[in-house]
Amino acid sequence: MSTPTLRTDRATLQEADRTDVLAGFRERFSLPEGVIYLDGNSLGPLPLGAAERAAEVINNEWAHGLIRSWNTAGWFELPTRLGDKLAKLIGGNDGETVVTDTTSLNLFKALASAVRIQQQDAPGRRVILTERDNFPTDIYIAEGISDFLNSVKAETGEHYEVRLIDENLSLADALDDSVAVVALSHVNYRTGAMWDMAGVSAAAHAAGALVIWDLAHAAGAVPVDLNGANADYAVGCTYKYLNGGPGSPAFIWVNARHQGRFWQPLTGWWSHSAPFAMADSYTAANDVRRFLCGTQPITSMAMIECGLDVSLEADMGQVRAKSLALTDLFISLVEERCGQFGLELITPANHAERGSHVSFSHPEGYAIIQALTDRGVIGDYREPGVLRFGITPLYLSYTDIWDAVEILRDILETGSWDVPAYKARNAVT
Repeated sequence: MSTPTLRTDRATLQEADRTDVLAGFRERFSLPEGVIYLDGNSLGPLPLGAAERAAEVINNEWAHGLIRSWNTAGWFELPTRLGDKLAKLIGGNDGETVVTDTTSLNLFKALASAVRIQQQDAPGRRVILTERDNFPTDIYIAEGISDFLNSVKAETGEHYEVRLIDENLSLADALDDSVAVVALSHVNYRTGAMWDMAGVSAAAHAAGALVIWDLAHAAGAVPVDLNGANADYAVGCTYKYLNGGPGSPAFIWVNARHQGRFWQPLTGWWSHSAPFAMADSYTAANDVRRFLCGTQPITSMAMIECGLDVSLEADMGQVRAKSLALTDLFISLVEERCGQFGLELITPANHAERGSHVSFSHPEGYAIIQALTDRGVIGDYREPGVLRFGITPLYLSYTDIWDAVEILRDILETGSWDVPAYKARNAVT
């Protein structure tokens, strides 16, 4: 689908909204009056039905079903059932995905499994490769597992390390015969830059490495085809573009070819082949359940389904086309109407290299975001000096983008951001 070219006047954008095939999805979310929400890349809004679903779990399944609801309400199967639904949005097959735990824990599991496979197949490979501008917790988890391996391998002299690619070390130059695993975010959390998943996966495999993708800023926002890209592992959260709710459980996907060898040290009872046998030793389940650990948070997990169902109803090609149209519009309007105020675009202009959020840098980015929030335009801020705006096609309109930029222009022209209350960084949105 081609991306429409839009003239930059509000009347034309109102007409684009009237003909927008995705416009009806806006009614599927609870959004406050007077707010233009440009932070769905941090926390998606409440899907209609989610509060009622939580109440059903609490007031009926828990209050009346009690312990029986693990069976009668399908609680025990919820991680795998939701995983199969979510897989349809990321190019996975049934039995390859579970919804469980946090993105950080699932990244730890994926790294542990990938390193274990490489220990068996290519024991000389001891480098975990990621990028310096990755989401910090991804780097921390890689450092943690590397430190742990070094502590238990101290006597053998084996040494694991985390290597960071950046402006001084390209991915191509870093991929050598020491690299065991490449762990990257498909869409960069700060800039919105997007990797070529198929190309990077092929390059990693050609170099003898396995690859893990963090889909936190991709799932539900851009087309993802993990099997088509021949990826090895993927993790991600459900509370951003999938609208699962604050702190909703994350997911892990493992290519079917690795599932028989999948191993991770968090061998909790939910991943046991016979969890209710209460055996005194561990035997991994022979299916997707081996990615689990312990008892699941059922109430928050149940709400995820409401957001997933909305995403599954939308055509991802249409979502991507509107995302590109909205992000193009946002970029062009900011450059045309706010270009004299020192905002610098750090998101790639090339469609193939861009996710669904747009970021600008400015020395006073924090104060500007606070002023925008007070005017009803909710974006967010990331160090150093980055204003980040999530452009979510299912509930944002073309006129929303116009109005948001007009408010931004007014704030910059009047200097209304330049007050102590906005410049004091007591908290970061």
